Amino acid sequence: MTVVAAVDLGASSGRVMRGRIGAEGVELTEVHRFANRPVRAGGTLHWDILSLYQGVLDGLRAAGAVDSVGIDSWAIDYGLLDSSGRLLGNPVHYRDERTAGVMERVNAEVGADLLYGTGGTQFLPFNTVYQLLTEGERLEHASTLLMIPDLLTHWLTGSVGAEVTNASTTGLYDVRSGTWAGGLLDRLGIPARLFPPLRAPGTSAGVLRPGVTEGLGGVPVTAVASHDTASAVAAVPAATDRFAYISSGTWSLVGVELPGPVLTEASRVAGFTNEGGLDGTVRYLRNVMGLWILQECLRAWGEDDLPALLRAARAARPFAAVLDPDDPSFLPPGDMPARIAAYCRRTGQEPPAGRPAVVRCVLEGLALAYRRALRDAVRLSAREVTVVHVVGGGARNTLLCQMTADATGIPVQAGPVEAAALGNALVQARTLGTITDIRALVRQSHEVTTYEPSGDLSPWDEAESHLGAVRT
Repeated sequence: MTVVAAVDLGASSGRVMRGRIGAEGVELTEVHRFANRPVRAGGTLHWDILSLYQGVLDGLRAAGAVDSVGIDSWAIDYGLLDSSGRLLGNPVHYRDERTAGVMERVNAEVGADLLYGTGGTQFLPFNTVYQLLTEGERLEHASTLLMIPDLLTHWLTGSVGAEVTNASTTGLYDVRSGTWAGGLLDRLGIPARLFPPLRAPGTSAGVLRPGVTEGLGGVPVTAVASHDTASAVAAVPAATDRFAYISSGTWSLVGVELPGPVLTEASRVAGFTNEGGLDGTVRYLRNVMGLWILQECLRAWGEDDLPALLRAARAARPFAAVLDPDDPSFLPPGDMPARIAAYCRRTGQEPPAGRPAVVRCVLEGLALAYRRALRDAVRLSAREVTVVHVVGGGARNTLLCQMTADATGIPVQAGPVEAAALGNALVQARTLGTITDIRALVRQSHEVTTYEPSGDLSPWDEAESHLGAVRT
């Protein structure tokens, strides 16, 4: 039996899970959870990285004796270190407004075809490449760029490296060669010295330094699939390669797993990204705004009884309004119910009346976005899909899972919920030689809930047609 500590950092909270893993199964126990509260200072929205690091240290102490430690988190964001290894300011939050207009300017100057043909990343205004181009003089003083999991690993071990699954989200990683994109860096004027050596998931990231956490000095730190979605997809309980996945949380990542990238013009126009996965795979996916919209509604309402709201939403009138969750107005934090009402008025629709109607509107919009992304993924990759695996916190949302099955016409299997932490822990266990087949062990040790499609696609076809007209 192997015991590991899986550090899993999300956009609103972090947790440390203690995993006991053997050939017969896996047991995950949450030993510490801590808030992730962004801080606005001087007009800029930052991550409170020192608070997160303290949460990691507290969690490792709570985990006790372990055989390995691994860290995963969201992608895109980074910290800059000077030549002495000191952090040049708190990492900036990807929802900060500093990149407004940068993507459009860079794409026009450098060429969207060159950017996509190199990195294969979906064009999102907060991508790492665009963030770096707002840094100004800080780049002159910076010596090293570390993505969030690599930065925390550096503080734990002293090692410097860039884990591939997170590096592949930057737009500055050559998805074909598996190296940093030196030619593109030169073209953009971004110093190549910033980018540390790459390391694959399942390799060593050093050992805990003595004194970092009492009694745990010398414990190996494993480079897991450090992008949380990569860890979640690693834990998808698929039995064949004919599956799609939805990693459902604050963001929804919708796609298929492929042996290589898809870099066609049609793929670029459709907004798909090619991100690194475990064992050299490519996570071919599209980002959908996800449960962020619902989370912000609950926050604005001061509502904490989501199950009751979902029961009421199930009974609400279908398609009272059709929502595009990827509309830019839903990206920043704020009064989301008011933004939904404003969106409806702007698109000639009557705003949903009452909280249950708003919730249903949001979930129907998400299911339609999943349907579009899945159909595009199948078309562009030529990958047959017979089942959709929903993993992450959204797997608990029974109404959304059923809507997804109904909208796509494909059976949905929901679970595991703790997919990112589970994938993190299982990569560590495989690295230590305890297990060999991650997905077989997930199927063996975790139950899933199956949602069969209703068989009637016509309401969703009509809603899709209406949304097309609204967008126009």
